[in-house]
This record gives sequence, structure tokens and C-alpha cells, in this order.
Amino acid sequence: MSARTVGFIGLGIMGVPMATNLVRAEFDVVVWARSAAPVDELVSAGARAADDVAGVFEAAETVILMLRDEPAVDAVLARGTPAFTALVADRTVVQMGTFTTAFSTALAAEIAAAGGRYVEAPVSGSRGPATDATLVAMLAGDSDAVAHAEPVVATMCAQSFRCGPVPSALAMKLAVNTFLITMVTGLAETFHFAGRSGADTEVLREVLSAGPMSSVVSRGKADKLIDGDLSAQAAIADVLKNARLAEDAARAARSAHPLIRASRELYEEAEAAGLGGLDMIGVIAALEERAGADHEESTA
Repeated sequence: MSARTVGFIGLGIMGVPMATNLVRAEFDVVVWARSAAPVDELVSAGARAADDVAGVFEAAETVILMLRDEPAVDAVLARGTPAFTALVADRTVVQMGTFTTAFSTALAAEIAAAGGRYVEAPVSGSRGPATDATLVAMLAGDSDAVAHAEPVVATMCAQSFRCGPVPSALAMKLAVNTFLITMVTGLAETFHFAGRSGADTEVLREVLSAGPMSSVVSRGKADKLIDGDLSAQAAIADVLKNARLAEDAARAARSAHPLIRASRELYEEAEAAGLGGLDMIGVIAALEERAGADHEESTA
């Protein structure tokens, strides 16, 4: 058993397999969540359960946060209260979620002022790579803090890249997300067009897989469409959040962003139709809905 104890808070669709990989690497992993089921799963794998957030920070010098959104981070860390300093002082907080660069910059400054260390470590990948420990991490922060966090991050990721000071890792992640989201949205549109025009979508999958545009993501999402398996690896609701973050960041940088805007609109339509829990490739349903609406308008 490694002498190093690592805390993990944020046991969602990616957090559970990420924490499981830490356990398998023989770190002493301490976990907490509001729901009992993921904690029980991690305890069965060999982790220890804390009674509360304070218990995680008391047990571990390095604490990983893989939380859904900024309010969840604020709530867990008790920002704005005296408890915040008590939690993070003399601790290394490794923040692996995807949030705004402004949020991360402010959080880094507050943790430093409280006597702690902060590392930005957003990852590229979904539940599959999280399970296989093939995520790609982007790291930012003080070089010593990043070096301290790297052995822990390496257990969950196939590769990691140092991006510079905070918030450069999140800026990199938002750029990566722009490519991922627009690519998968384009793939959904490709299959939608093929199906509507009479092309054999199974042959389309083979053609795309054989060509230079093939990737792990394109092959996996095409398989999900053909197999009718829309269980979430990256859910529409989560991708919509990330599309909004990328679009807002592009707007703030005065960067042209027509593709991420169009993608965000489609994911909003899919979520409004009650499809937020489906995998992101399920955005094809929004395209089907648009096609039906366009047809009704043309025949009215």
C-alpha cells in the first residue's frame, strides 16, 4: 500500500472509475459523496469512506475534486466561510472539473491565501477512457504543486501536459472541447443526412472507419448510433454545459465561434426534448426534430 493518501470528492459518471484506478494503483483513497451508492462501490474496491468533506481533508494531503459545476465546488469547500481555510490550509487541491477560467483563477488565489496549493487538471475523455485510465490531462499551476500532483494524475490518465500557470489548463480544455463537440455534432449530422438520403449507414460507418478522419471517438460514436445504444458516456446535459463554457470563453476572447454556437443550440434543443441523459451522439434526435419541423413548414 502506498504511504500517500489521496482524497476524492465527486463520484459521478467519471469520478467513480477515476477513483477506482487510484485504488488499483495502491493509493490509500478516502472518498465522500452525498449519495451512498458510489461510496459503497469505492469501499468495495478498497477505498475508505469519510463521514464528511472535512474527514477527507483531515485524512489526505492531496484532494481531488471532480465535481459537476462551480456551485458544487463552492459548497464542498465552504468558500466564503471560516471553514474554507481550515479545509485547504496545507493541502493540495487538484481541481479536475471543467469550469470558467475566471472561477479557477479566483479559487487558486483564495486557496493560496489560505495556505494551500492549487492545481488545475481538467481531463479530455468520457466514461470509457476514465475506466481504462486513458484520459488526457492538462495541468496548470505552480510548478512544484504540479509536480506533486503528477504521480496521482498519471494513475488516471495515459498522458498529461503542462500548460503553464492557472488558468491555462482550462483554456486548453475549452479549446479541446470545442473540437470534440463540433466533431461529434458533425458526425451526428452526417448520419442524419445519410439516413434521410437513403445511404446505408452501416456501410457509412465502415467507410468512415477506413478513412483518414477515423478516430477512437468517431468509431465509438458511430457504433453507438448503429447499435442503438445511447447510454451516456458523455451525457447531452453535460456536453451542453461544456458547449456553453466554450462559447462564453470564445466570446470573451473575441474569437469567432459559429460552429460551437450551432452545436450549443442543438444540444439545448435535445435537452429541452427531455434527452439530457442520453449520450452526446443522441443529439441526432434534435436534427430529426428540425427536419420534421422544416418539412411541416414547407408543406403548410
